[in-house]
Amino acid sequence: MEQLIISDYGTYLGKRSERVSVRYRDKDRDKEEHALMDLDQIVIASRGVSMSSDLIEACTERGIEIAFLSFNGKPYAKLNSPSLTATVISRREQLAAYYDERGLEIAKQFATGKLKNQINLVRYFGKYRKKQAPKKYAELMDRVTKIDALTDEIQSVCSPTVGAAGEPPIDTARGTLLNLEGRAGALYWECVQRLLPAGRFTTRNHQGAVDDVNVLLNYGYGILYSQVWSALTLAGLEPFAGFLHVDRPGKPSLVLDFIEEFRQPIVDRVVFAMINKRFKVEWEGADNDAAKAAHQSSKPDGDTEAPTQRRLSQSTRRALADRVLSRLQETERFERKAQKLSNIIQIQARHLAMHLRREREYNPFVSRW
Repeated sequence: MEQLIISDYGTYLGKRSERVSVRYRDKDRDKEEHALMDLDQIVIASRGVSMSSDLIEACTERGIEIAFLSFNGKPYAKLNSPSLTATVISRREQLAAYYDERGLEIAKQFATGKLKNQINLVRYFGKYRKKQAPKKYAELMDRVTKIDALTDEIQSVCSPTVGAAGEPPIDTARGTLLNLEGRAGALYWECVQRLLPAGRFTTRNHQGAVDDVNVLLNYGYGILYSQVWSALTLAGLEPFAGFLHVDRPGKPSLVLDFIEEFRQPIVDRVVFAMINKRFKVEWEGADNDAAKAAHQSSKPDGDTEAPTQRRLSQSTRRALADRVLSRLQETERFERKAQKLSNIIQIQARHLAMHLRREREYNPFVSRW
């Protein structure tokens, strides 16, 4: 199955027999057609895109999700059939799990998967430095050892049984888990600084990023975010009821939980490869240098100005999206056979639902290096 990404302003999507017809604003560009049977998602990553109601109906009948992404890659709307989420048992068990040992256990597994994938990605990129730069390699392996030790600490986290205070186990242990995860994250990003060309990366910025690496990561995570959300929905789970991340109105905390074990093997690997291969990152508009200067400026009283997000150019967004989607179609060894990463995400979502229903254990996906 494939994803169709539309990133050109003024594009029109229609239905022609059993195919999606794509007509571009540029009259010199040929029309395209894509078989509906080959698609599992249509991603709209541009403004000014229109589509026919016939196509929307055909997509919902076939379970093809239509996702709309903002300029930073995060979905702001999704269209799919309401019948795809017409399950209730998994949701009931998901909500109940927050108040017993399942909530803490699944949070530990999410955090463990994240740290193990951080370790393996550092090993993957670091192996080329073992002979070429032994000192740098030793620095990387020292941090890997420390992250590995934090993984053991996460697995040993426990919480007192619900008692007089009446707090769910995950609530009493969340602070400890997030502290361990944060310490591991600091070590991981120190490794990233050493894995990329000098000066290309200093620190991780989630919002208001202006440097190449952080903006590429944020956009890539947005694409993955949409994939993960779809998988959880199809598995009959509630995206807004998580465990490791605190619930807030409008915050899909389960999506943020579940995505953790897939960030490194899918998005980080793609972005770091692009940077190491000297991919030229281009920006939208002429004001991006000014935005970068504004990001680094300060107010008279010493407070930092609110950061301004730089926007990747259309061609750079397309190049990154194509690489992330290609990575999703690559295979990894999982459950004793080679499977596409996109399928592994869906399988893991189903495993999570089964774990919450007490039908099986949940083990995080750990990518090989």
